[in-house]
Amino acid sequence: MSADSHAVSGAFTFSIGEPSQTRADAVAEPAVDPTVDVLYGLGRYVAYAGLALLIGVVVFVLVCRPGTLALRMVRRPLLAGWWALVLSTVALLVVRGPYASGDGLAGVFAPKLLLSTVDSRPGIALLVRLGLLLLVALLLRRGRSEWHADRGTAAAGGALALALGLAGTWAAAEHASAGIQVPVAIVSPVLHLLAMAVWLGGLAVLLVVLFRAPTDDPLASAAVARFSRLALGAVAVLAATGVYQSWRGLGSWEAFTTPYGRTLALKIGAVALMLLAASYSRNWTERLLRVPQEAPVLVAVGGGEHRPPPEGATGPDTADPDLEAQRRGLRRSVLAEVVIGVVVLAVTTVLTGSQPGRAATESAAVSTTVGRPNVTLAVVPFDTGAPSGSGKVQITLEPGRVGRNVVEAVVFGADGSVIAIPELRLTFTQSAQRVGPLDAELVDQSGYWGSDSLNLPLAGTWTMRATVRISDVDQVTVSKTVKITP
Repeated sequence: MSADSHAVSGAFTFSIGEPSQTRADAVAEPAVDPTVDVLYGLGRYVAYAGLALLIGVVVFVLVCRPGTLALRMVRRPLLAGWWALVLSTVALLVVRGPYASGDGLAGVFAPKLLLSTVDSRPGIALLVRLGLLLLVALLLRRGRSEWHADRGTAAAGGALALALGLAGTWAAAEHASAGIQVPVAIVSPVLHLLAMAVWLGGLAVLLVVLFRAPTDDPLASAAVARFSRLALGAVAVLAATGVYQSWRGLGSWEAFTTPYGRTLALKIGAVALMLLAASYSRNWTERLLRVPQEAPVLVAVGGGEHRPPPEGATGPDTADPDLEAQRRGLRRSVLAEVVIGVVVLAVTTVLTGSQPGRAATESAAVSTTVGRPNVTLAVVPFDTGAPSGSGKVQITLEPGRVGRNVVEAVVFGADGSVIAIPELRLTFTQSAQRVGPLDAELVDQSGYWGSDSLNLPLAGTWTMRATVRISDVDQVTVSKTVKITP
């Protein structure tokens, strides 16, 4: 499992003794069972869709106030969003165990894996999400009659707090939880998710009302105007947070060649198509608003300003004969936005399940850099002057660069066999910069001495001193220089 809770796998080829003349490069097995991977991805996709519907419907009702008829029509999408989010969260809790362990689908029924899931950060986030959804159900039950009442402000405040909490359960367990600038990175995806839900969920509601509203009782143009302004703000937030998250995930233009980068490019293209469809919706809206009619007509999703019908419009007899054709055009453009939005959610699901391009390029750079060793090996002879008191200490530093290093030391006797000694101490000093001695704090690991806490702050030549004690009275300190690279 990577630091941001995604399953990863890899392999490397090595040789013992002389390399064979023919070599087959190692190929890693998939980190996750294919069936489990598909189910886990499907659960995450349904969770995104459920969040969009749930938040989008509530915001549309609270902000746009579409009227009693429209409120009745959006009840089913609201319940569909809540149930989709609840069921997908339960499914993710169950599937997370075999996803993390690499087991097959049979691991879904293993109590041990379920216990390990609820004790992990992603599992805790999913449990918190279920708790918040229970509060959402209570708020919806109590607030249904308050959305158009004086107490609607309190309902809106509660809805905002719960929406922030729900979005936070994603940010706390995925890409934002690891890497650079974590505090800012946590806030950015929360805003990104909320803006996505407001835009895509609101579009879904608008589409339902467009197709289901009767001709004699259309959606009020004021409600559509409010959503248009809301959608424009959501798109602005999506753009700002999306640019930041793209920079954080990629790190360089070269990272666009990674699977993460290619998926991100696909998402950017899909969002561009969605914005193009939104511009057509705005054009249809402008045409409709210029047509005299009996009552204000719904429709607009592109973020444009809406003007009331011209004075003197007294009835449908004065309407443009192409009015219904223009309404059909608007329905088609909004439908196109929703369809593309479904694709965007699918690409986003793949993107958030991929290793960020920044991490992939950094790993590739480390493994392909010519002349930069990933292990520094040093052999230090010693002789205490006592019988059988000579030998050598073989010390490895990994990666042998500035920062944290893993140290392993093996002590060999005069005959070349590994020997056990009562004490081995290792320190590092850089005299030129007056740094050290830094104790490696070696611990006897029953066969070798090791430590993973050595932190070398500077590049350059360091003096490594090994104090070898082979008995209560026989010990010696020997030294050797090692070069630490940046």
